[in-house]
Amino acid sequence: MRSAAFRFLVPALALVAATPVAAQDASTPPDASRAPTGVDPEDFDRDTVTVAVAAALITDYEGSNDYQWTPAPGVLGSVGGYNFTVIGNRASIDLIPNRPGPNWDFQAGPIGVINFNRNNVDSIDDARVRALGEVKTAIELGGFVGIGKTGVITSPYDRLSVSLSYRHDVSNAHDSAIWQPTINYFTPLSTKAAVGLFASAEHAGAGYARTYFSIDPTQSVASTLPVYNARKGWKNWALGAMGTYSITGNLLKGWKVVGGVVYRDMLNDFADSPVVSIAGKRSQWIGALGIGYTF
Repeated sequence: MRSAAFRFLVPALALVAATPVAAQDASTPPDASRAPTGVDPEDFDRDTVTVAVAAALITDYEGSNDYQWTPAPGVLGSVGGYNFTVIGNRASIDLIPNRPGPNWDFQAGPIGVINFNRNNVDSIDDARVRALGEVKTAIELGGFVGIGKTGVITSPYDRLSVSLSYRHDVSNAHDSAIWQPTINYFTPLSTKAAVGLFASAEHAGAGYARTYFSIDPTQSVASTLPVYNARKGWKNWALGAMGTYSITGNLLKGWKVVGGVVYRDMLNDFADSPVVSIAGKRSQWIGALGIGYTF
């Protein structure tokens, strides 16, 4: 699984699969007459867990113009007011419990990512990038803070949130930090369908730029790509859209189809690196389609 490409699908898959959580955050109907048609009012006040698996189309490596399919399993939900997410190679938990009703939701907690970018040259089609050699798998640990609001524009159940995460490699693979601001919005269209949008960007440290985007003289001879020294800075931005539709039951329980598509554009020294500008492409499309079940 190519972590650098896949992690941009995480907001998309998390948003559509986490629709039950957002519905719970909204005002709990005091009587059945206020609940949406076809929804049991008790469903607004219970713990939920969604298990999903998707087929994801991602790039061979960060900045590649070659693609591959990979499975993307996930588990996420809300238990006792605490939201958690485990999707593919990424996990996080919000340690600030949610309050019921259309309130402001403050978020903070730990986050962890296993970065598989270029750790297996056999999965890379481009011979020049293969010749650069494998990179050690990175374990990136850190935390996030954010704020969200339920009941913003279209209904008591739509949600707008912004967050900022920080991760640092603790495995001595690239030994640097990644900052990632994200803004998310989604809204139910009915009791069975919901859609969402997100925008995100990443700022990477000098070690990340050196490990994945620089080319030293030895690598240049082996790959025929020119010597290049990438510097830290804003690495990329991304826009995504996502949707979910309940096959059985409704958004709060039962089987559902989930999917998302993401456009990503590399920036600055990262886009100018021969790994991207010669062997790859600065812009990529990433997508996923799968099925999930909400308990």
